[in-house]
Amino acid sequence: MPVKSFVNVAALAAVASSFSLTSAAHAQWTVTVLHPSDSSESRAQAASAGRQAGYAVVGDVTRASLWSGTAASWVDLHPAGATESAAVAASGTQQAGYVVVDRVNRASLWSGTAASWVDLHPAGATQSSVYAASGGQQAGYVEVGGVTRASLWSGTAASWVDLHPADAGQSQVQAISGGQQAGTAWVGAVVSASLWSGTAASWVDLNPPDSLGSEAYAVSDGQQAGYTIVGFEFHASLWSGTAASWVDLNPPNSTDSTAYATSGGQQVGYAVVDGVTRASLWSGTAASWVDLSMFLPAEFSSSQATGISSDGVNVYVTGYGLNWITGRTEALLWTRAIPGPAACNLADLTGIGGPPAIPDGLLTGDDFNAFISAFAAGENLADLTGIGGPPSEPDGLITGDDFNAFIAAFAAGCP
Repeated sequence: MPVKSFVNVAALAAVASSFSLTSAAHAQWTVTVLHPSDSSESRAQAASAGRQAGYAVVGDVTRASLWSGTAASWVDLHPAGATESAAVAASGTQQAGYVVVDRVNRASLWSGTAASWVDLHPAGATQSSVYAASGGQQAGYVEVGGVTRASLWSGTAASWVDLHPADAGQSQVQAISGGQQAGTAWVGAVVSASLWSGTAASWVDLNPPDSLGSEAYAVSDGQQAGYTIVGFEFHASLWSGTAASWVDLNPPNSTDSTAYATSGGQQVGYAVVDGVTRASLWSGTAASWVDLSMFLPAEFSSSQATGISSDGVNVYVTGYGLNWITGRTEALLWTRAIPGPAACNLADLTGIGGPPAIPDGLLTGDDFNAFISAFAAGENLADLTGIGGPPSEPDGLITGDDFNAFIAAFAAGCP
């Protein structure tokens, strides 16, 4: 039988009253500003394996960048001799994007250092760039003879595969996962969200009927995400391999939205609500929309989410926001712990040893201590319920209802 710590209810009540029962919390998500101290602008574009890839402007030079969860972890990936570079994709220990050398954009690949740079630019191309990476492959575009062509690589310039559809004027790949590539093809006068499976002949037009146009920016687990133009508005969109499978993710009251990444059945991007661009999260429907901007420090006036990944313990969302105090666009990382499947009740917050361990099906002093510490600090871990208590969902506030819900669940013990 689990051992419960001694509970001094009076003392806990005093702690609760000292917070006036209205302390604001960052429910579920915590936010880290990744912006390097010497940078005038930075953006995190992708996340994988606990790392974040993007760029930072240092000394008026845009430099491909890598982080490991903190601003202090910043790694400069900018190769010697380049005038500009950016990482826009990440997969495992690899980062991908472009490097500008002699005014030519060159598709590029890194493995964590500037010295690891691999030039993927094919012979005969005038421009190229990588937008996505997965499983040792990279995808993007190559310009040949004035035509932008959807492209696929496997780690070298010589491995380049031309995915350009026969009837398209221009095309490019913007996502890759599980043997599928997603992106865009210009066919006639319509820009169409597109899907490939490794060859030009495999191209599938995802543009929904009656849509004025669409683009796919993400692919994962058989789903594609991007936007569709509906009534002259951009609507964040989700597909499952066909135009007929289209799902409109645009939140109510949003005038513009786009999904930039998808993973594990969730999508991230932005939605414009009340005139503000807000980093956004969906779980496959418009009704599931979560406004990630509500978890940002007050100095961020707008934001976008660009990547999502998980290491099995946490979900990581990368992006950037406009800091109205500094006037800079700054790289951001949202982190949320994945609830443990063995959680026994509302009070099972952590495992042995306390955070960052996940719930373990036991109620112990570690759960008790974790709640009290989070409650005292106004941290999201203590946001267990909404006004009125269970079954209400967490509401972004730490109040007496959260306190009472924890004490009741802890006293009840595991079933």
